[in-house]
Amino acid sequence: MVFVVIPLIAGYFTNRIIIKKKGEGWLKEQFLPRLKPFSIIALLTTLILLFAFQGTQILASPQNILLIAIPLTLQTYFIFFITWFAGKYLKLNYATCAPAAMIGASNFFELAVAVAIALFGLNSGAALATVVGVLIEVPIMLSLVQIAKKWKY
Repeated sequence: MVFVVIPLIAGYFTNRIIIKKKGEGWLKEQFLPRLKPFSIIALLTTLILLFAFQGTQILASPQNILLIAIPLTLQTYFIFFITWFAGKYLKLNYATCAPAAMIGASNFFELAVAVAIALFGLNSGAALATVVGVLIEVPIMLSLVQIAKKWKY
């Protein structure tokens, strides 16, 4: 409820009210840019809390971290390459193919963190998997950005 449902409902109603009172332009040009730092702080706070609750588990069982990280890493690269080469085969332009491959490869751990906490709690194995996912997804996605830039066509 706290991580998914309440923010979704609040966002929906905020959007409707602001558009009705001030217009869509004000929402996009004024409100959302001002809200962005708060959303980043909220995400970082959630991750810090998650890492704090999972720190003992991470240090106590590095083998579990590898058992989670290796398949996630392979899956992310595999999906990126399938999407990249499918896009090239379909003759998509680079500006479409590169983001499509990135989105396809992304595991959306921001949502996974919220769902894992909501369903299983901060100290669960599911929460641990999302922590590992967050830890590895950023460097992997950065490496895929570099690959996409190198393969630009």
